[in-house]
Amino acid sequence: MPTTTSVEVVRGRRRVRPGVLLWCYLFMIPAAILAGMFTFYPMIMSWYISFLDWSGIAVDSTFVGWANYAELLGDQLFWGAFGRSFVFMAVGTPIQVILALLVAVALNNQVRRLSTAFRTLFFLPTVTTVAIVGVVMSSVFSVYDGPVNEFLETIGVINVPVDFLGDPNKALWTVIGVQVWKNVGITMIYWLASLQTVPQEFYEAARVDGAGRWQQLTQLTVPLLLPFAVIIIVLTAHSNLHTFAIVQAMTEGGPYFSTQVIEVFIYQTAFVNSTTGGVPRLGYASAAGCLFGVATLFIALLQAWAARAVARARSQF
Repeated sequence: MPTTTSVEVVRGRRRVRPGVLLWCYLFMIPAAILAGMFTFYPMIMSWYISFLDWSGIAVDSTFVGWANYAELLGDQLFWGAFGRSFVFMAVGTPIQVILALLVAVALNNQVRRLSTAFRTLFFLPTVTTVAIVGVVMSSVFSVYDGPVNEFLETIGVINVPVDFLGDPNKALWTVIGVQVWKNVGITMIYWLASLQTVPQEFYEAARVDGAGRWQQLTQLTVPLLLPFAVIIIVLTAHSNLHTFAIVQAMTEGGPYFSTQVIEVFIYQTAFVNSTTGGVPRLGYASAAGCLFGVATLFIALLQAWAARAVARARSQF
């Protein structure tokens, strides 16, 4: 029977009236236009440009087919940058996730009076502009009167200043550390939100049974937060795969390409390209971006599969 509401019940099923659906589609049009202009169109054009030999400046371009991709397969700079991006993710993600979890557990259970202040302090670097963080941290780790070197010399750990950003063996790890420090706050917020879903009665029962804090963490908190952990790891890994801003602000991919992640490689190839006498290669850079996009899509599919597997295992438990 028709009703005055926007939902009809037909043979036990709820059905939205066509007029309501029309309004929903109309309200979706602005978002669809923006998504088409700034997401789908650039994505399609990137694939198209990847088949061209084009500087991005000249009017003429040459269709070269798969030549850009074939050249990338033998480009050591590309594979080096590709590998460093995944090293950045593989090293930064577990450190950031575990550190944020420990901080969240501490702030959730301890020093409740000061928890708001501590949460703000940990979250403050997250909302700070990346360019500002990069400039400040470049000074902090400077070999010339940098606070870190001065502190290490004062406590007797080192005798001579360490060139954190000028040494190819140390620069990448320094940038990873800064990235973790900057983004640990947002991961902490994710964990705090997850911890709020754990009933306090569980902890009270665990304490009655004689479980200590470490046992509560490992045998109660972690298993209950496992589904949330998968999502948090996915978000953190995605963030650590896209580190163009912090790398560009601190090292610009140097020294000697030691911190050149794939996004910096794409940017420098498309707009700077010092490796070819300063001639930009937008088509070649687009091919590199497309290959990296396919790789990240494959990782996203693996993560989605892992999330579903965890959900199934939890439901059976």
